[in-house]
Amino acid sequence: MARPGTRATVRDVAAETGLSIATVSRVLNGQANVAPHTRELVLRAIGRLGDQAPRPRAGQEATAGSTIYVRCPYLLTDYFGLIVSSVGETIELHGGQMVLSAGESAQHTPVLSGLPDRPDIAGAILILPPEPGDELVRLRDRQFPFVVIDPRTPPPKDIVAVSAAHFAGARKLMAHVVELGHRRVGIVGGPVKWLPSEARLAGYTASLADAGVLPSAELLRSVREPNSENGYRAACELLDLPERPTALVAFNDKMAVGALWAAAERGLNVPGDLSVAGFDDLDLGRATRPTLTTVRQPLQEMGRMAVTLLMRLLNRHTLEALHVSLGTDVIVRGSTGPVSR
Repeated sequence: MARPGTRATVRDVAAETGLSIATVSRVLNGQANVAPHTRELVLRAIGRLGDQAPRPRAGQEATAGSTIYVRCPYLLTDYFGLIVSSVGETIELHGGQMVLSAGESAQHTPVLSGLPDRPDIAGAILILPPEPGDELVRLRDRQFPFVVIDPRTPPPKDIVAVSAAHFAGARKLMAHVVELGHRRVGIVGGPVKWLPSEARLAGYTASLADAGVLPSAELLRSVREPNSENGYRAACELLDLPERPTALVAFNDKMAVGALWAAAERGLNVPGDLSVAGFDDLDLGRATRPTLTTVRQPLQEMGRMAVTLLMRLLNRHTLEALHVSLGTDVIVRGSTGPVSR
């Protein structure tokens, strides 16, 4: 308790309520990541302390001056770089600041459990979080506001998430390949048990099934890391089959570029001998020869949407749609053509 004649501090309010200093600070700063009964406990303590008590900030939305923690534990290449830059720009438009944790080394740094204890952080944007779903649930249970972009695994129903329409985009892309006459199509798939990988694979196989083609394990390769080198290796295996596929459809553009390397190495003309398609519509796909047929993901819009949803959480708005899936478009370029045999 503060001495008579002196101002009480946040530490005094924490001692009065039995709460942490960080929790009291969040109440005083008007942040949303506080349970209603906890907020009421702090306000009652302030009332008992009277004029000596530190005062809550008034006349201010929770988003004004908010610091948002953005976690992207990957290299900020074109894919993740586009998302992160869009997130940062949108946070700034809302009058907030971004604290960024990026780079592959961040995958091995446990940070989620400590976020609710940081009074300087109002909420978080988690991009393709590598943490298992139960860690996200624990973070939610501590009433810390966050939004997931492009979840690896199906998010719990009450966790806010933004992603692209992976299944629909993949299905439309394979429909384009099928319309060109291809039936023996090799799939260069992404990491097993990733939600985007499973959704895209389901979309690819759905369109093949529409054409009467059953899935074949012989024509599927999955990789641990979806990069050009692994795309090349997987494509080599498929193109070296006794009866090679007439088309290759890859998990992403980087892997499709690896498939183009494998085709060139074998003297195959694209698209005359082999059609190749990717997913994402990165700048990389416009620099290849031929340019890459792909699916355009709204990467920047995913970042903007995630920040908008987080700001609504911080301002205690009710969200009717917790899992937002943004539309995708097939971009037909020079790497796909009619089957030659």
